[in-house]
Amino acid sequence: MQSFKGWPSAALAWFSELEKNNNREWFQANRQTYDEAVRGPLEALLAEVHDEFGDGKVFRPNRDTRFSADKTPYKLQIYAVLHQPGRGGWYVQLRKEGLFAGGGLYDPDRERLAAVRSAIAEDDTGPKLEEVVTKMEAEGLELMEYGALKTAPRGYPADHPRIHLLRLPHLAAGVFHPAGDWLHTVEAKQRVVEAWRSVTPLLEWLAETAGPPATTPGEL
Repeated sequence: MQSFKGWPSAALAWFSELEKNNNREWFQANRQTYDEAVRGPLEALLAEVHDEFGDGKVFRPNRDTRFSADKTPYKLQIYAVLHQPGRGGWYVQLRKEGLFAGGGLYDPDRERLAAVRSAIAEDDTGPKLEEVVTKMEAEGLELMEYGALKTAPRGYPADHPRIHLLRLPHLAAGVFHPAGDWLHTVEAKQRVVEAWRSVTPLLEWLAETAGPPATTPGEL
């Protein structure tokens, strides 16, 4: 296994070219660059952080086009999830625009989401989450608010003191770093590790308060 030295500039160039040539013929002709410049460094990074964060899974480059109007076969990003049963997981994604790292619980099933909202609402567990979120935001992470409800979820008052958290369909956070020269160095690993350490208290809160693990691991 190679040591992690960052992603070479060839990785970002590969994504740019894939965007223009998203077809099987181009992908197969350029598979070696994907393996060596895109996937290889990510696998090396996961191997180096294993002792602290555990096993990670790199997802396939193929898109699931069965229910999509977009039939292009390949994703324009590569990503990995390090799933932690009962508390979501850590996540990292590389695309031509830059690097995203974070974690939490994304798109939980209805039962798990109900358990999370109950823990948010309770006065013996909710305030701790507010502290966790405040600290994460001070360290540069942002809550994922995509898909947040415009009103209170059923069963909760609109004036609940933590209504901004109750409206979230996910409980995850992360930070996006635009591409720069740092991406081609070991600093890329440092930024990922910093984000994962910042989001770890959120994962711990989920494990302690929000019931059994989701039926499938959430992706950020």
